[in-house]
Amino acid sequence: MSKVKRFEPNTVGRDFVTGDVHGHFTRLQLALDAIGFDPACDRLFQCGDLVDRGPESHLAIEWLAKPWFHPVRGNHDDYVCRFDTCDTGNWLENGGLWFSGMNKAEQLEHQVQFKELPIAIEVATATGVTFGIVHAECPRPDWGDFLRDLDDPSLSRKEQKLLTNTAMWSRRRYELDDRDKVQGVDWVVVGHQPLEHGPVVLGNTLYLDTMGWRRGVFSFLNITECKLLQAGVAQ
Repeated sequence: MSKVKRFEPNTVGRDFVTGDVHGHFTRLQLALDAIGFDPACDRLFQCGDLVDRGPESHLAIEWLAKPWFHPVRGNHDDYVCRFDTCDTGNWLENGGLWFSGMNKAEQLEHQVQFKELPIAIEVATATGVTFGIVHAECPRPDWGDFLRDLDDPSLSRKEQKLLTNTAMWSRRRYELDDRDKVQGVDWVVVGHQPLEHGPVVLGNTLYLDTMGWRRGVFSFLNITECKLLQAGVAQ
């Protein structure tokens, strides 16, 4: 199963990207309503961390069934993939109590579906601008190298784990204020880093987790028009 999903341009509607959800799907839906999102023709790409912290993590499965909803895997989503081997104490401290309340069959169903989440998404547009989406940051200087390595069977298990963990967990670029551009792609859109004062751009990496899950107001990138907007109901 590929860790990468690629999408051709949307020829019938608009494409949007938004940040982390953290179990607040009602707040996300209100924000989508506010921007006039049309599920019949629009697509929503999402930067991962569907679950934990909020009261609606159990709705993630319903959202994954929506044909217009396309998330990458975040570090909190990866807890679900590793629920039978991960440090459950650490997970519980970070919002994983909702999962422990499920029976084993429900837990296994979540694990199966969450393992299908890609680590990276690439979206083409009619204007020729290409967008890469990953939860935390691109671990390689070149986007194409990153995508190739994600599916490279010659990489050792240790190398694969380091690559995917960096993509889902790292804050290196943000903490170092690294403004070097990721080559081989026009924009890389990420979540993971909670932001108080709006989206942040470092080089060609756009940080989009403005904590809509907490504040109710989500940031969106309309990639069809390459335009940023915020919408939702403030909490």
